[in-house]
Amino acid sequence: MKRLSIVLAAVTAFVSFPVAAQTVAITGGKVVIGDGAGPIENGTVVLSNGRVIAAGSNVSIPANARRIDATGKWVTPGIFAGFSRIGLVEVGAVSQTNDTRANGSPFSAALDVQYAINPFASPMAVNRAAGVTRAVVSPATSKSIFGGYGAIVDLGQDERPITKARAFQFVELGETGHSRAGGSRAAAHIHFRALLNEARTYARSPASFDSDLLKASDARALLPVINGSTRLLVHVESANDILKVLDLRKDFPALKMVLVGVNEGWRVANHIAAAGVPVLASALSDLPYGFEDLASTQSNIGRMKKAGVKVGIGMINDRDTHQLRYSVQYAGNLVALNKVPRASGLTWGEAFAAISSQPAEIIGMGAQLGSLKPGRRADVVIWTGDPLELSTQVDRVFIDGVEQSLSNRQQRLRDRYRNPTPGALPKAYDH
Repeated sequence: MKRLSIVLAAVTAFVSFPVAAQTVAITGGKVVIGDGAGPIENGTVVLSNGRVIAAGSNVSIPANARRIDATGKWVTPGIFAGFSRIGLVEVGAVSQTNDTRANGSPFSAALDVQYAINPFASPMAVNRAAGVTRAVVSPATSKSIFGGYGAIVDLGQDERPITKARAFQFVELGETGHSRAGGSRAAAHIHFRALLNEARTYARSPASFDSDLLKASDARALLPVINGSTRLLVHVESANDILKVLDLRKDFPALKMVLVGVNEGWRVANHIAAAGVPVLASALSDLPYGFEDLASTQSNIGRMKKAGVKVGIGMINDRDTHQLRYSVQYAGNLVALNKVPRASGLTWGEAFAAISSQPAEIIGMGAQLGSLKPGRRADVVIWTGDPLELSTQVDRVFIDGVEQSLSNRQQRLRDRYRNPTPGALPKAYDH
C-alpha cells in the first residue's frame, strides 16, 4: 500500500483536473468573435453552462459570474485545427504508439479512429497550452485508397475527447491514392467508382453481398458517403487531380466533398468555387514536395479566398500529429504576406477565421464550435497579446466553459532541467 501511495502521489503531481463549468465573465479585453470580423476593443465575453452567452460590447454581466479581468489582453475562440492526426501518435517511429494507419488490417473504410485516439498522449496537453481546443482527426490510408472514419475531438484534460465520432470518411486520390490503387491515377479513379458501386450493391441486398473488392463492413461504412449524410475528405494536391475529383459528382451527385491539402488549388480556384466545395488547405507551401504540387505558392490560400472558395487551414502531412500550434503562426504569416509585392494573403480577421470558424463550418460543426457567437460551446482562449504574433503567450484556456491546466510534459521537463545544480538524487526522481 505504501508503494501504491507513492505512485499515486507522483501521478497527481503531474495531473491537474479541471473544475466544473461556471458562469464566467471575461472583461476589458480585445474580443475576437472569430467570424472574420476585426477585434472589438474593451469587450466582454460571458460563459455559462459550457456555452457562450454573449460576446462583444455593452454586454450585461450576471450577478453570480466569476469575473476575469482581461485588460490589455486578447480574448478569442479556441483554435480549431482543420486537419490533424493528434492523439493517434506518441512517438512516430515506435509502431506501438502509432495508430494513424492499419497496415495489417483487412479493413479500410470501416476503420474508426475514435477507438484509437488517446486523450493522455503528450501532444494533447502541449497543443492545449498553445490555445488549440478542437481538432479534426483523420486516419491515414494503408492498403486501400480509403482510410476510414475520422472524428472531431476536444483537447480537454479529461478522458473523453470525442466531440463527434464518424464525422467524415477519408480518401486519398492524389499521388498516394494512385500508388494505393495499383500505380496510376486511372486505377485510383476506377477503384473509387468500383468501391462506391459495390457499396450500392450491398445496400440493395446486404444478406447476399459477396465481393472480391470490399468487405461487408467497408461497404456499409461507405453508404453514408454515397447518400451525402457523411462528409468525404479527399486528399488531393495537383490542379489536374482536383478537377478530376470535382468530376466525380457527375456519377455520385450526393457526395459532400471537402478537399484537403490542395497546394495547386489556386490554378483551378474558379472551378472549386463554382462547385461549392470547401477546402482545408495546407498553408504557405512554396516548395514542391513531389510532382503533384510543382505549382505550390504561398499565395494559394489568398488566391482561392479571392476566387470565392471557402477555405480553412489544415496541416495534412505537416507535423499533423504533434504541432497543431503552428497553425497560429501560419495564419499570422498569411496576414504578413499582404506586404509582399504581388502576393495574396488574408486580412487579420480572415486569417483568424481560417483557424477557428472556417474549419468548424467546413466540417459541419459551425453551429456548435469555432466562434464566440451566442450558443456556441465555450472554447475560449485569453492571450497576452495579438494571437497571430509569435511573441504572444496563452494566459488561460477554457474548453466547454471549463478552465484548463496549461501544464504539459514539455513545460515540466523545462522546469526540471533548467537548474543544473545537482541534488541528492538524479533529476528524474524530482516531483
